[in-house]
Amino acid sequence: MKTLFERTQGLTDIPFHYCPGCTHGIIHRIIGEVLEELHLLENTVGVTGVGCAGFAEQYINVDFQGSAHGRAPAVATGIKRAHPELVVFTYQGDGDMVSIGLAEAVHAAARGEKITAFLVNNANYGMTGGQMAPTTLIGQKTATSPYGRQSEQSGFPLDLPVLISNLPGAAYVATVTVDTPQNVFKAKRAVRQAFKTQMDGLGFSLVQFLSTCPTNWGLTPVESIQWMQDNMFPVFRIGELKQPQ
Repeated sequence: MKTLFERTQGLTDIPFHYCPGCTHGIIHRIIGEVLEELHLLENTVGVTGVGCAGFAEQYINVDFQGSAHGRAPAVATGIKRAHPELVVFTYQGDGDMVSIGLAEAVHAAARGEKITAFLVNNANYGMTGGQMAPTTLIGQKTATSPYGRQSEQSGFPLDLPVLISNLPGAAYVATVTVDTPQNVFKAKRAVRQAFKTQMDGLGFSLVQFLSTCPTNWGLTPVESIQWMQDNMFPVFRIGELKQPQ
Protein backbone atom coordinates (compact mmCIF):
# COMPACT_ATOMS: atom_id res chain seq x y z
CA MET A 1 0.00 0.00 0.00
CA LYS A 2 1.32 3.42 -0.94
CA THR A 3 1.98 5.78 1.97
CA LEU A 4 0.10 9.05 1.46
CA PHE A 5 0.91 10.74 4.75
CA GLU A 6 3.25 10.11 7.66
CA ARG A 7 4.51 11.86 10.75
CA THR A 8 7.36 14.24 10.11
CA GLN A 9 10.76 13.26 11.47
CA GLY A 10 11.20 16.94 12.30
CA LEU A 11 9.28 16.44 15.57
CA THR A 12 10.10 14.27 18.55
CA ASP A 13 7.68 11.69 19.95
CA ILE A 14 6.94 13.80 23.03
CA PRO A 15 3.25 14.90 23.18
CA PHE A 16 2.69 18.66 23.11
CA HIS A 17 1.78 20.13 26.49
CA TYR A 18 0.48 23.49 25.27
CA CYS A 19 -2.94 24.84 26.26
CA PRO A 20 -5.86 23.82 24.01
CA GLY A 21 -6.10 26.27 21.14
CA CYS A 22 -2.51 27.50 21.36
CA THR A 23 -0.87 27.44 17.94
CA HIS A 24 2.69 26.66 19.06
CA GLY A 25 2.07 23.05 18.06
CA ILE A 26 1.06 23.97 14.51
CA ILE A 27 4.10 26.22 14.18
CA HIS A 28 6.40 23.49 15.52
CA ARG A 29 5.08 21.09 12.91
CA ILE A 30 5.59 23.57 10.08
CA ILE A 31 9.20 24.19 11.08
CA GLY A 32 9.87 20.48 11.56
CA GLU A 33 8.38 19.59 8.18
CA VAL A 34 10.42 22.22 6.35
CA LEU A 35 13.65 21.16 8.04
CA GLU A 36 12.98 17.55 7.05
CA GLU A 37 12.05 18.44 3.47
CA LEU A 38 15.22 20.52 3.09
CA HIS A 39 17.30 17.67 4.61
CA LEU A 40 18.52 19.93 7.39
CA LEU A 41 17.67 17.96 10.53
CA GLU A 42 21.28 16.83 11.08
CA ASN A 43 22.72 20.24 10.26
CA THR A 44 20.55 22.65 12.29
CA VAL A 45 20.75 24.25 15.72
CA GLY A 46 17.81 26.03 17.32
CA VAL A 47 18.11 28.62 20.09
CA THR A 48 15.24 29.23 22.48
CA GLY A 49 14.50 32.15 24.73
CA VAL A 50 12.34 32.21 27.86
CA GLY A 51 8.57 31.66 27.99
CA CYS A 52 6.21 29.20 26.34
CA ALA A 53 8.44 29.30 23.23
CA GLY A 54 11.27 27.89 25.31
CA PHE A 55 9.63 24.47 25.27
CA ALA A 56 10.29 24.16 21.53
CA GLU A 57 13.56 22.39 22.32
CA GLN A 58 11.55 19.40 23.56
CA TYR A 59 9.54 19.03 20.36
CA ILE A 60 11.50 20.13 17.27
CA ASN A 61 13.91 17.32 16.45
CA VAL A 62 17.19 19.23 16.13
CA ASP A 63 19.97 20.23 18.51
CA PHE A 64 19.05 23.17 20.74
CA GLN A 65 20.78 25.72 22.90
CA GLY A 66 18.87 27.63 25.57
CA SER A 67 19.59 31.29 26.17
CA ALA A 68 18.96 33.96 28.76
CA HIS A 69 15.77 35.98 28.44
CA GLY A 70 15.80 37.83 25.11
CA ARG A 71 19.35 36.86 24.17
CA ALA A 72 18.59 34.15 21.61
CA PRO A 73 19.72 36.24 18.59
CA ALA A 74 23.06 36.95 20.29
CA VAL A 75 23.59 33.26 21.11
CA ALA A 76 22.54 32.27 17.59
CA THR A 77 25.01 34.79 16.19
CA GLY A 78 27.84 33.18 18.13
CA ILE A 79 26.90 29.69 16.98
CA LYS A 80 26.58 30.73 13.33
CA ARG A 81 29.86 32.62 13.29
CA ALA A 82 31.68 29.73 14.95
CA HIS A 83 30.03 27.14 12.68
CA PRO A 84 28.94 28.86 9.46
CA GLU A 85 28.16 25.48 7.90
CA LEU A 86 25.17 25.08 10.25
CA VAL A 87 21.64 26.39 9.82
CA VAL A 88 20.80 28.34 12.98
CA PHE A 89 17.42 29.69 14.04
CA THR A 90 15.82 31.28 17.09
CA TYR A 91 12.33 30.49 18.35
CA GLN A 92 10.91 33.20 20.64
CA GLY A 93 7.71 34.70 21.94
CA ASP A 94 6.83 38.38 21.67
CA GLY A 95 7.57 39.07 25.34
CA ASP A 96 11.03 37.57 24.84
CA MET A 97 11.99 39.07 21.47
CA VAL A 98 10.07 42.34 21.37
CA SER A 99 10.60 43.42 24.99
CA ILE A 100 13.80 42.44 26.81
CA GLY A 101 15.33 41.06 23.62
CA LEU A 102 14.47 43.91 21.27
CA ALA A 103 18.04 45.22 21.04
CA GLU A 104 19.43 41.78 20.27
CA ALA A 105 16.92 41.21 17.47
CA VAL A 106 17.33 44.65 15.91
CA HIS A 107 21.12 44.62 15.99
CA ALA A 108 21.33 41.05 14.63
CA ALA A 109 19.22 42.25 11.70
CA ALA A 110 21.23 45.46 11.34
CA ARG A 111 24.44 43.44 11.12
CA GLY A 112 22.87 41.13 8.57
CA GLU A 113 23.60 38.05 10.64
CA LYS A 114 22.96 34.94 8.57
CA ILE A 115 20.45 33.44 11.00
CA THR A 116 16.70 32.91 10.94
CA ALA A 117 14.37 34.18 13.67
CA PHE A 118 10.86 32.93 14.37
CA LEU A 119 8.61 35.18 16.47
CA VAL A 120 5.34 33.91 17.97
CA ASN A 121 3.16 36.92 18.77
CA ASN A 122 0.13 36.35 21.01
CA ALA A 123 -0.08 39.93 22.30
CA ASN A 124 0.77 39.13 25.92
CA TYR A 125 3.26 37.41 28.21
CA GLY A 126 1.84 33.93 27.86
CA MET A 127 3.80 31.91 30.40
CA THR A 128 3.92 34.33 33.33
CA GLY A 129 0.24 35.12 33.66
CA GLY A 130 -0.85 37.23 30.73
CA GLN A 131 0.75 40.58 31.49
CA MET A 132 0.84 43.40 28.94
CA ALA A 133 3.54 43.00 26.29
CA PRO A 134 4.93 45.43 23.71
CA THR A 135 2.55 43.78 21.23
CA THR A 136 -0.59 44.16 23.38
CA LEU A 137 -3.30 46.01 21.46
CA ILE A 138 -4.79 49.36 22.39
CA GLY A 139 -7.74 48.67 24.70
CA GLN A 140 -6.73 45.05 25.29
CA LYS A 141 -7.16 43.94 28.89
CA THR A 142 -4.32 41.98 30.47
CA ALA A 143 -3.17 41.12 33.99
CA THR A 144 -1.30 44.44 34.17
CA SER A 145 -3.73 46.52 32.08
CA PRO A 146 -7.10 45.56 33.60
CA TYR A 147 -8.79 48.59 32.04
CA GLY A 148 -7.19 48.05 28.65
CA ARG A 149 -3.91 49.32 27.23
CA GLN A 150 -3.83 53.08 26.87
CA SER A 151 -1.50 54.68 24.32
CA GLU A 152 -0.99 57.75 26.51
CA GLN A 153 0.53 55.58 29.23
CA SER A 154 2.04 52.62 27.42
CA GLY A 155 2.47 53.65 23.81
CA PHE A 156 1.33 51.67 20.81
CA PRO A 157 1.83 47.98 19.95
CA LEU A 158 5.14 47.33 18.24
CA ASP A 159 5.11 45.50 14.90
CA LEU A 160 8.69 44.22 14.90
CA PRO A 161 8.77 42.87 11.32
CA VAL A 162 7.84 46.31 9.98
CA LEU A 163 10.75 47.80 11.91
CA ILE A 164 13.18 45.05 10.88
CA SER A 165 12.19 45.26 7.22
CA ASN A 166 13.68 48.75 7.01
CA LEU A 167 17.17 47.53 7.90
CA PRO A 168 19.55 46.75 5.00
CA GLY A 169 20.84 43.64 6.77
CA ALA A 170 17.39 42.05 6.80
CA ALA A 171 16.96 39.97 3.65
CA TYR A 172 13.61 38.28 4.21
CA VAL A 173 10.81 39.43 6.55
CA ALA A 174 7.25 38.14 6.76
CA THR A 175 4.25 37.97 9.07
CA VAL A 176 2.01 34.91 8.75
CA THR A 177 -0.87 33.24 10.53
CA VAL A 178 -1.99 29.64 11.06
CA ASP A 179 -5.71 30.21 11.65
CA THR A 180 -6.87 28.40 8.51
CA PRO A 181 -5.49 25.56 6.36
CA GLN A 182 -4.81 28.04 3.54
CA ASN A 183 -2.81 30.28 5.88
CA VAL A 184 -0.89 27.29 7.24
CA PHE A 185 0.34 26.60 3.71
CA LYS A 186 1.34 30.25 3.31
CA ALA A 187 3.17 30.12 6.62
CA LYS A 188 5.06 27.02 5.53
CA ARG A 189 6.19 28.76 2.34
CA ALA A 190 7.46 31.67 4.42
CA VAL A 191 9.40 29.34 6.72
CA ARG A 192 10.96 27.62 3.72
CA GLN A 193 11.96 30.96 2.20
CA ALA A 194 13.44 32.13 5.50
CA PHE A 195 15.67 29.05 5.73
CA LYS A 196 16.65 29.28 2.07
CA THR A 197 17.61 32.92 2.59
CA GLN A 198 20.02 31.82 5.29
CA MET A 199 21.33 28.90 3.24
CA ASP A 200 22.04 31.29 0.36
CA GLY A 201 23.99 33.58 2.71
CA LEU A 202 21.81 36.60 1.97
CA GLY A 203 21.40 37.98 5.50
CA PHE A 204 18.98 38.00 8.40
CA SER A 205 15.50 36.47 8.02
CA LEU A 206 12.48 36.87 10.29
CA VAL A 207 9.05 35.24 10.25
CA GLN A 208 6.42 36.42 12.73
CA PHE A 209 3.48 34.12 13.50
CA LEU A 210 0.33 35.75 14.84
CA SER A 211 -0.93 33.35 17.50
CA THR A 212 -3.70 32.84 20.01
CA CYS A 213 -3.52 32.56 23.80
CA PRO A 214 -6.95 31.27 24.86
CA THR A 215 -6.01 30.77 28.52
CA ASN A 216 -4.83 34.31 29.19
CA TRP A 217 -7.36 35.86 26.85
CA GLY A 218 -10.15 34.08 28.75
CA LEU A 219 -11.65 32.68 25.55
CA THR A 220 -12.35 29.27 24.07
CA PRO A 221 -10.05 28.07 21.28
CA VAL A 222 -12.67 28.89 18.65
CA GLU A 223 -13.40 32.31 20.17
CA SER A 224 -9.70 33.11 20.33
CA ILE A 225 -9.24 32.46 16.62
CA GLN A 226 -12.07 34.88 15.89
CA TRP A 227 -10.64 37.45 18.32
CA MET A 228 -7.25 37.25 16.64
CA GLN A 229 -8.78 37.68 13.20
CA ASP A 230 -10.93 40.62 14.29
CA ASN A 231 -8.37 42.44 16.41
CA MET A 232 -4.80 41.43 15.59
CA PHE A 233 -5.04 41.14 11.82
CA PRO A 234 -5.84 44.86 11.32
CA VAL A 235 -2.92 45.94 13.54
CA PHE A 236 -0.03 43.74 12.36
CA ARG A 237 0.90 43.90 8.69
CA ILE A 238 0.45 40.39 7.26
CA GLY A 239 2.40 39.04 4.29
CA GLU A 240 5.93 39.20 2.92
CA LEU A 241 7.30 42.57 3.93
CA LYS A 242 10.73 42.09 2.36
CA GLN A 243 12.11 39.56 -0.08
CA PRO A 244 15.70 38.85 -1.14
CA GLN A 245 16.92 41.10 -3.93
